[in-house]
Amino acid sequence: MAALGVVYGDIGTSPLYAFRESLASEGQIAVTKANVVGILSLIIWSLLIIITLKYVAIVLRADNRGEGGILALSSLIEDRPAAKWRGRLFLLGVFGTALLYGDGAITPAISVLSAVEGLEVVTPFFEPYVIPISVVVLVLLFSVQWRGTDEIGRVFGTVMLIWFGVLALLGAAHIAESPSVLAAFDPRHAWGYFTTNGWAAFRSLGAIFLVVTGGEALYADMGHFGARPIRVGWFVVVLPALLLTYLGQGALLVAHPDAVDNPFFRMAPTWALIPMVVLATSATVIASQALISGAFSLTMQAIQLDYLPRTRLLHTSSDEMGQVYLSAVNWMLMVACVGLVLGFGSSSRLAAAYGVAVTSTMVITTLLLTVVLVDRFGWRRWQAIGLAIPLLVVDVAFFGANILKVPAGGWFPLVVAAVVFFVMTTWKAGRDLVRTLTRRAQVPLEKVFRTWDEHPVARISGTAIYMFPDPHVMPPALLSNIRANHVLHDSVWLVAVHVEEMPRIQPAERFAEISELRHGFTQIIMRFGFNERADVVAALREMDDPIFIPEDTVFVVGRETIRSTARRFTLSRFRERVFAVLHRNAFDAARYYGLPPQRVVEIGRIVEI
Repeated sequence: MAALGVVYGDIGTSPLYAFRESLASEGQIAVTKANVVGILSLIIWSLLIIITLKYVAIVLRADNRGEGGILALSSLIEDRPAAKWRGRLFLLGVFGTALLYGDGAITPAISVLSAVEGLEVVTPFFEPYVIPISVVVLVLLFSVQWRGTDEIGRVFGTVMLIWFGVLALLGAAHIAESPSVLAAFDPRHAWGYFTTNGWAAFRSLGAIFLVVTGGEALYADMGHFGARPIRVGWFVVVLPALLLTYLGQGALLVAHPDAVDNPFFRMAPTWALIPMVVLATSATVIASQALISGAFSLTMQAIQLDYLPRTRLLHTSSDEMGQVYLSAVNWMLMVACVGLVLGFGSSSRLAAAYGVAVTSTMVITTLLLTVVLVDRFGWRRWQAIGLAIPLLVVDVAFFGANILKVPAGGWFPLVVAAVVFFVMTTWKAGRDLVRTLTRRAQVPLEKVFRTWDEHPVARISGTAIYMFPDPHVMPPALLSNIRANHVLHDSVWLVAVHVEEMPRIQPAERFAEISELRHGFTQIIMRFGFNERADVVAALREMDDPIFIPEDTVFVVGRETIRSTARRFTLSRFRERVFAVLHRNAFDAARYYGLPPQRVVEIGRIVEI
């Protein structure tokens, strides 16, 4: 029920606007029976090929230990003899992730607007209030995100079940009046639609694509609920309801072509319009949840893989590590959604901006999936390519039609994606550069130990834990502490946190190494998945070592101050400054790793780039 409430909200509310835009977007498609059945055929086969075959049957199998999303898919690509190939493929996945942020802003805006616009069907009196009501609904939606996907999903699951039931009933009632629309299951009607309408039919693909825009969100949300609930929900509830409601809209237009202005709400009897608007608004709020929760998951994965700076993160479920809330992402999406509603003003104008990012991501998903099928699932290359080619033909056709939307608003998700991709790659490149520069000044552990053999350092009682990612060198913060204070604790733990390219690490596999070194040092290497919170204190408690008492332990972390200089390494001066700003505003390591604030000592250093 929770999966039904979150995962299928986006694709489940497409009937509000998809069929309408398919006929109205160009103004060149006559509302004839042949055209209606042709569009219905395209809708049916799009749902069967893209969602049922590609995502539900195949892509959901490509999970990274239960986690989905394009970054998780990229992480499944094995190391190749030529490392540059893996880097380029992973970078392609990063760009696909960036594209989803643009889609994540448009989905709530177009979904809520299209539902509230149903009030105009009831009476023109509501027309001036559509925009204000939509803005209020969006603000309320983002204000409750901190409660968590699981709790929201359980509440919304019941509403979505009612929603899909109503879709099915309305559709079935109109199909009974015009059963000839069932001929749309014959794909020859789709071909006839193209031969009759030519270029206008191709352009209308950009609107027809709106029926499958929830596919990527479906995959990204897999880590929240698992593949099985998603599959069951699709085949038992969602797919039958969608087929019935689209066929019902088609049957209505065959009998009443003048209903093309809003075929969804025209299906309902007059007395049911107000309840339908209320139900549709509730469903569109839920539709927004799929992309919002997907954006949270993707952001956390990007942070753990070091493609975005650390930010405040709240786990909202004790059972599912993938269910998180990120306040910064939440409020930025809210501002973008409200801005889109105010800027575009109607769901029809927003539809012109919708689809460019999603089709691009779907093409990238197919390319990455082809490699994963060979690398991870043992498919022969000809088998993987044989599957990829027909999928790519469909993806590229939709992509080409949506590219035509760029001048009318499709530029927005592309601009958002370009900015996000720039930030992600700049952060990654900056972090790699800082590590390279820091490595030049690093001193191997054994060299320091030999120095202490001849010139022992003064010791004081107690335990100190130094956080540093490289287990083979002495942490710079420790050397700085000795130079300043000429003293060291009796027991010193060097803790390195490594984030693996898998969603979660089993507790039994948490510690990759625990080694007793000389001079009272202990080396600890702990592993976390990219979909876990790296809670160092909780992990150390699992060791059950009597020496470790957080209240009596000093945690020492280094804090770098990035200074952009005239020297040139691998970044331009502009990217250096952007990285410096990102670094300065990143969530500090002590809070990110869950260290007790009253026991933390930070030792700073300046890194010039």
